[in-house]
Amino acid sequence: MIPAFRPEARRNAKGSNFYDKLRKTTRAQRDLFYGDHLMQESTEDKTLFFIENSKEITKILKEYHICVKEIADYHIYPIADNDTPMLSADRLEYTIGNGFCVYHMNMNHLNSIYADLIVAQNENGIDELCFQSIHKAKQFTEISLRNSYLFVSDEDRFAMQYLADIIGFAMKIGVLTQDDLYLTETQVIRKLYNDKELSDMWERYTGISSIATSTKKLENKYCVNVSAKKRFIDPLVLIKSNARRLSDIDDGIKELIQTFLSLDFSKWIYTV
Repeated sequence: MIPAFRPEARRNAKGSNFYDKLRKTTRAQRDLFYGDHLMQESTEDKTLFFIENSKEITKILKEYHICVKEIADYHIYPIADNDTPMLSADRLEYTIGNGFCVYHMNMNHLNSIYADLIVAQNENGIDELCFQSIHKAKQFTEISLRNSYLFVSDEDRFAMQYLADIIGFAMKIGVLTQDDLYLTETQVIRKLYNDKELSDMWERYTGISSIATSTKKLENKYCVNVSAKKRFIDPLVLIKSNARRLSDIDDGIKELIQTFLSLDFSKWIYTV
């Protein structure tokens, strides 16, 4: 998506989110295992190593005469990625993608949202994706908030924690190593099946069909209390040549965001 907003070849290659391309085993499980699921930064530590050892990526960088260190830290390219609640190409991609793949929205409708975007400077003087109309910004934010609720649902938090605990136990008994967390999911699962206890744990995990919540921890059940990073997007909108946050000009959107941010994760979650 970046080329649509930054057409220069050199900046395209820099701005591409190589970090996402390098991720193998699900990032969320690694963040939970390292206790970093609220910040989600622990999986960035080997970015430079994997870039330097990727024939595909180094070939692209050589083609554009770009040094590896120029793209190792994606934070310096705000159009590619930035902090919540700003809008970047990364957040745009999974929001529009989920609109089509998960919520089965019409592609023409999603294209019209995408086509309304430009690049503008935000309140901090930094380049950021920005909508030209309030109407399209609201449509986008409504999709984004559906994602926000999905990403912190009881089902999602429970499944992620359960899987993180399986991986943690596998590492404790030596079936997996830290480096194994950067293998593909298929390779990791194959290793789990090499151990009887882990194989049984995996079968129980994949056999879960429903969960429930409790105000207290239940004994003799897998029962966990899991918090989550509350990810949301408050996009910029161009108003008379000035870029402003949608929540600053639309009370309805502001209320929807505040309702999401007030979610409580105090309940315990368990399998039924």
